[in-house]
Amino acid sequence: MAAHDEVAAVMARAGVPADRIAAATALTGGTYNALHAVDLTDGTRLVLKVPPPAHLPRLRYEAGLLHGEERFYVGAEAADVPAPRVVRAEPDEGTGQPPYLLMTHSPGRPWHLVAAEDGMGEDENARLRGELGTLMARLHAVRGPAFGYPSGSTGPLTDRWAPAFAAMTDAILDDAERYGAWLPVTVAEARAAFAAAGPLLERVETPALVHFDLWPGNVLLVGAPGARSVGGLIDGERMFWGDPLADFASLELTDSVPEDDPAFRAGYAAGGGCTTWDEAARRRIALYRAYLHLIMLVEVVPRGYGGEHLAWAREFAGSRLPGELAAAAG
Repeated sequence: MAAHDEVAAVMARAGVPADRIAAATALTGGTYNALHAVDLTDGTRLVLKVPPPAHLPRLRYEAGLLHGEERFYVGAEAADVPAPRVVRAEPDEGTGQPPYLLMTHSPGRPWHLVAAEDGMGEDENARLRGELGTLMARLHAVRGPAFGYPSGSTGPLTDRWAPAFAAMTDAILDDAERYGAWLPVTVAEARAAFAAAGPLLERVETPALVHFDLWPGNVLLVGAPGARSVGGLIDGERMFWGDPLADFASLELTDSVPEDDPAFRAGYAAGGGCTTWDEAARRRIALYRAYLHLIMLVEVVPRGYGGEHLAWAREFAGSRLPGELAAAAG
């Protein structure tokens, strides 16, 4: 079946017949799911996301990813955070038909492209970092039913964060062994480091909405130079219910470390977030960065990455992982 016909078939399942579709265009920039911009005859633009077939190689946590992304957008709407809104979703695998998520289109361009192509003054950059901090705090006020991935991909939701996170890290380390991924530490060393840091997580009592992939490419900016604002937070597929501090992990991919950035801290506090981070809290942040960088190092194998991306992942994530595990140990 041609790609256009596949899109039309999924859109029909979502209640949008073919005669309402003016155009469907594949979008680039995603790293896992297939994305299509679907323009309707009334001028509306929607975005359709469909994951790859379940039989293809993938990480364990990637099973049922659309469950988490749907939860993220529902939570963002409840928190009055700009993000796509869910139009229709059928995220379950194993139904005999491809899972999908149909959402509204968010305006804007990715932060990193705006900065690289148009330039951005430091005052505006700082203001936007503060705005992002406020939006993140609003997201973290959204409470989940229990800890873990909504799909249950690494284990069922649990009322304690420590065992939920242990299941998540065990799953990625199992993937590392299964795929023979290169790591700068042994799997046994990583398992021991996560286990030793487990008591740090016992103080996390409430499951918060965590995006876990808020690098600048997933933050869309709108507006004219000097008056830009955040137009949307996208790609919530890595979402889980967990420790709010876990969201600081992917923000390290920006030019500043969020917990030490005055603009971000001020915005996060203005949104109701806690910024009185003690040594134990900073150790937890290091633990979550270690988990994220493990994902980056292991996913290159099932996704077949090579060349520049493989070299970048090993340089960026591989050079940081040992230090993060050491920082988590205290």
